[in-house]
Amino acid sequence: MTTITKKELIDRIAEQTQAKRIVVKRVVQSFLDEIISELSRNNRLEFRDFGVFEVRTREARVAQNPKTLERVKVPAKRTVKFKMGRLMKEKLGGTSSLTDTE
Repeated sequence: MTTITKKELIDRIAEQTQAKRIVVKRVVQSFLDEIISELSRNNRLEFRDFGVFEVRTREARVAQNPKTLERVKVPAKRTVKFKMGRLMKEKLGGTSSLTDTE
């Protein structure tokens, strides 16, 4: 598995579209900033055929440290759930959904 960075994606898009790299960089960064902004407002983002991003709240709970067996309170936190759209499911072979917990 190879890691692709934002810089590499920007370079690819600039090459494919014949747009200046700095313009592509600004557009991509603005797009990512808007996604973060909308998710921070608890809004759901839907990109047809690509997927849906939505904020979920994980309830507070009590966990246990496996080494010391000490009980630890874990506070509630917000996470982002991503559910693949139709086109992505087809390209990836039908996997149902991916979740990013941080």
